[in-house]
Amino acid sequence: MDATLRLAQQPEADALLARSPLALLTGMLLDQQVPMEWAFTGPYTIARRMGADDLDAHEIAAYDPERFSELLSEKPAVHRYPGSMAKRIQQLCQYLVEHYDGDAAALWRDAPTGAELLRRLNALPGYGKQKAQIFAALLGKRFEVRPEGWREAAGAYGEEGSYRSVADITGPESLDKVRAHKQQMKRQAKERGAGG
Repeated sequence: MDATLRLAQQPEADALLARSPLALLTGMLLDQQVPMEWAFTGPYTIARRMGADDLDAHEIAAYDPERFSELLSEKPAVHRYPGSMAKRIQQLCQYLVEHYDGDAAALWRDAPTGAELLRRLNALPGYGKQKAQIFAALLGKRFEVRPEGWREAAGAYGEEGSYRSVADITGPESLDKVRAHKQQMKRQAKERGAGG
């Protein structure tokens, strides 16, 4: 893996995301109920607190759950809900160890189709359909992981030239466009709720 990412908006954290499949999966897992930059800085923070320059699925899966939760809770916390996210990250790593021998990239390395890639991502603990589609779009758009039908599997997130998700962020300008799109979606949802 190697791409230029600007999701954490912090060079060291973005460099880790660009080179580490597990860090990227973990950042995506953390990307809920907190600002995107906070979520995608999380893997870098976790690695540093573990005294490493990358995340290791075997090590995290075997880590004492209470100590791992404390690690994420240290100030500044890795997430607004560090305890529940520590549990989810460990579940993700345990799943990867059990099904892919801890190799996160094995999820997509040999996926023959976009539908199969989406199925594999959707099976991950903490990944629902939307998160799986966004991650498939991120792989296709930023890492050229493009099995047949990947755009269809990613749904609207796979559309070229869209500004819907982290898959579309290449710098500050595109980040602003994605934020504007999300605000518009929230407004429309609110209006639909008020009108119904």
